[in-house]
Amino acid sequence: MNTVNFISIPGSIAPEQEIVVYGRNRLTYGELNDLVARLTGVFKRQGLKPRDVLAILDTNSHLYIASYYAAAKAGLTFLPLNYRAKEPELEYMINTANARLLLVGDRYLDLVKRIHPKLNGVKCMAVGEGDGAIARLGDLAAKADPDEVEAEIEEQDVSVLMYTSGTTSLPKGVMLSFHDFTAYVTANVEMADGTERGVFLVCAPFYHIAGATAMMTNLWTGRKMVVMPQFDPANWLELVQREKVTHAFVVPTMMKQLLDHPAFAKTDFASLANLAYGGAPMPVAVIRRAIEAFPKNVGFVNAYGQTETTSSLTVLGPDDHRIEGTPEQIELKLKRLNSIGKPLPDVEVRVRDDDGKLIGAGQVGEIVIRTPRIMKGYAGRKDDAALADGWRATGDLGWLDEEGYIFFAGRKDDMIIRGGENIAPAEIETVLMSHPAVEEAAVIGEPSVEWGQTIKAFIVLREGQKTGAKDIQEFCRTRLASFKRPENIEFIAELPKNALGKILRKELHARQQADA
Repeated sequence: MNTVNFISIPGSIAPEQEIVVYGRNRLTYGELNDLVARLTGVFKRQGLKPRDVLAILDTNSHLYIASYYAAAKAGLTFLPLNYRAKEPELEYMINTANARLLLVGDRYLDLVKRIHPKLNGVKCMAVGEGDGAIARLGDLAAKADPDEVEAEIEEQDVSVLMYTSGTTSLPKGVMLSFHDFTAYVTANVEMADGTERGVFLVCAPFYHIAGATAMMTNLWTGRKMVVMPQFDPANWLELVQREKVTHAFVVPTMMKQLLDHPAFAKTDFASLANLAYGGAPMPVAVIRRAIEAFPKNVGFVNAYGQTETTSSLTVLGPDDHRIEGTPEQIELKLKRLNSIGKPLPDVEVRVRDDDGKLIGAGQVGEIVIRTPRIMKGYAGRKDDAALADGWRATGDLGWLDEEGYIFFAGRKDDMIIRGGENIAPAEIETVLMSHPAVEEAAVIGEPSVEWGQTIKAFIVLREGQKTGAKDIQEFCRTRLASFKRPENIEFIAELPKNALGKILRKELHARQQADA
């Protein structure tokens, strides 16, 4: 199935239904399909042919959405670029993907001018107002005749080439096929039928899998999408109230900014039914605060997934976020707030040890998964995580409880080995963040002649709080085994993170090496 059908089929059912809102732009299915058809003609007239790569460097917009679906309709591969990436990373992604056409947002025009001499002959086109030097996408679309021809594609053709966030030395190009998105969307949401499905507020960037799947699932199911160019807490709160938002997704740093914003207490959340979060581990203190601060009509959902698996694998649903019942039930609910929930219907999850043997409940090992929507592969490199019989190693550590809830214990690559003992940073970080003066914490291993590695903690204090390393170590003494306690503690103003709030441990290691 060509993913352009995510809008063409619902559009044939309810062409007058308003489906995309971006600023003053409010598009019905019919108007969106018309814009997509015009952009399809624009891209073809630029000489693009099926399987050619169309790249975009911009923040979220209605034109971004239409460009993806036009690329799909023309049988192109869509390359959404991380606008927070460094210039050498952008050069690498554009050149290794062999992009033929690059759509550029206004704020990135100067950047593209700087790197253009190093790019392999890619044409450029302005998404916004432009600078007069290159053609404007909007102008060309306005003049173009709608092209209603849908390219013939193979299910395994690459629909989206999505590069990882660059927390490793070089980003990896994840090849997601038309089949991968079709399997994810059609298995997890119901197709639109013209009935009311609510309003989804999109603030995750479209270059991230959470943003990309948002513009597929919601348009397929008929839920109006209100699109933010980038997250801003004041604007988010305003839009929830004004547009009567029913569904939204945020990352942990966004959740905290919302709770801290002065306008939070004045916002009417009566319409908000479902607030999902993910992209990075959520501190329990933050989600507990959110549960207490938002009204009872808001149901929380924790979603865990990977780019390589076309988004979510597991969810912790609203019922598990309702901290009520008997003392025993409340204790169990609080424990499960640390989990990432249970697998979606099209996902199998197991845990294996270092020898590849499956292990039972309560034992920490690597999480392995099987689903029909695992990526086609990495562009230009081998997928070392592929296992026999359709299974895939996630690189994430965790364990299962007796009821099948999955608990995340950090990245396998982040595992600290001290004196032969394996230590998951997440376990130590959970303890550190339970200290009343600690806002955030991140733990890494630092080289040691005696122990192989010792434990170093980077700590961000809550505003107005003071404490010292000795106090933190004493706090850990009664809560962690001796070999898990941080030997070295450094207080910093903020932790380095990517756009989705994931801690960049590589930068912490670099900081530690510079100080050594």
